[in-house]
Amino acid sequence: MEGQDEVSAREQHFHSQVRESTICFLLFAILYVVSYFIITRYKRKSDEQEDEDAIVNRISLCLSTFTLAVSAGAVLLLPFSIISNEILLSFPHNYYIQWLNGSLIHGLWNLASLFSNLCLFVLMPFAFFFLESEGFAGLKKGIRARILETLVMLILLALLILGIVWVASALIDNDAASMESLYDLWEFYLPYLYSCISLMGCLLLLLCTPVGLSRMFTVMGQLLVKPTILEDLDEQIYIITLEEEALQRRLNGLSSSVECNIMELEQELENVKTLKTKLERRKKASAWERNLVYPAVMVLLLIETFISVLLVACNILCLLVDETAMPKGTRGPGIGNASLSAFGFVGAALEIILIFYLMVSSVVGFYSLRFFGNFIPKKDDTTMTKIIGNCVSILVLSSALPVMSRTLVSQPRSL
Repeated sequence: MEGQDEVSAREQHFHSQVRESTICFLLFAILYVVSYFIITRYKRKSDEQEDEDAIVNRISLCLSTFTLAVSAGAVLLLPFSIISNEILLSFPHNYYIQWLNGSLIHGLWNLASLFSNLCLFVLMPFAFFFLESEGFAGLKKGIRARILETLVMLILLALLILGIVWVASALIDNDAASMESLYDLWEFYLPYLYSCISLMGCLLLLLCTPVGLSRMFTVMGQLLVKPTILEDLDEQIYIITLEEEALQRRLNGLSSSVECNIMELEQELENVKTLKTKLERRKKASAWERNLVYPAVMVLLLIETFISVLLVACNILCLLVDETAMPKGTRGPGIGNASLSAFGFVGAALEIILIFYLMVSSVVGFYSLRFFGNFIPKKDDTTMTKIIGNCVSILVLSSALPVMSRTLVSQPRSL
C-alpha cells in the first residue's frame, strides 16, 4: 500500500512538472513572438542581405528577441503573481485553476532570474562581439572564425571583470573568506554581480521615472488629437500648404551646386509636411476623439501620477519609521493564502496598473535623458548594434522594476 502511494505521488509530481514546463514554454513562446514582431518593426531593412553578414544578423536578431522576451517576462511576473494570488483566493476549490499554484509562480521567478543572468552576461555580449567580429588575421574567414574571435573576447571580458571584482574585494575587505568566496562562481559571484546590476537598474529607475512621469503628458499630447478650441484648422492647413509650395518652388529653382542650402530647405520642407500631416489628422478626427478622449486620458494620467507619488511617499515614511515594513521576500504567507493588498482585489488591480504605469514612465524617462537620446529606435531604420543596446537597457530596467515596485509602490500588506 505504501509502495502504491509512493508511486502515485511520483506520478503526480511528474505530471505537475510536465504541466508547469508546458505552461512556461507556452508563455515564453507568446512573449518571443511578440518581441520578434516588435524588433523587426524597427530593424533596418538594408541589413537583410544574403551573405555571411546576414547569418550573423539573424543570430543576433534571435538573441536580441530572446532577451526582449525575458525582459517582458520579468516585467509581467509581479502583476501575474498578484493577480494569480487574488484568483486563487476567490476560487480556492475550482478545478480549472489548480494549475495556478505557488510552485508554478516560484518556478517562473527562478527561470526569469536564470535567463536574465544568461542574457545579461552571455547572450548579449556574445551578440555584440559576434556582430563586430571579423575573424583573427591569418585564419580562414567565415562564421567559425567569427565565433572563435567572439568566444575569445568573451573569455577575456570575463577575466577582466573577475579581476576587477577581486581587486575591489581585496581593497574593501581584506579577508581570506571573502576572497575565497570568489572561487564559487555559481553560488556567490554571479548572484552578487547580478545584484550589483539590479542596484544600478534601481538607481537608473529612480532617475528615469520622475522624468518619465513629467514627460508622459507631453508624449500623450503628441499621440492624441487635441481639442480644437478657438482654432481654425482649415486656415492653418491653407497657410501650411502655401508654405510647402513656396519651399518646393525654391528647391526647384536652386542649382545642385548649392548643397548646403538644398539640405536646409529639404529639412524645412520635411518639417512643414510633418506639421501638415498632424493638422490633417486633427481635422479628420471625430468630435468624440477630440473632445472626450484627450481630456479623459489627461485626467487619468494626472490621477495615476498623483496616486503613484502618494503611495511612494507613504511607503517611504513606513520604511523610515517601521522596519517591519521591509519586503519579506519568500517569507510571506505564500500564494493563495492571504491577499497581497489591504483593499483586496481592487487594491491588487490598482497595484498592477501602477506597476505598468511606472514601467512605461521609466522607459519614456530613459529615452528622454540626453545621454540616452541616441538610443531611440526608429521604424525600419535601427541598426542591430542599437537594438542590442536597447535590449540590454530594457533588461536592466525590467530586472530592477519588481524590487522598486515592491519597495516603493506596493501597499504595506503586500510587502
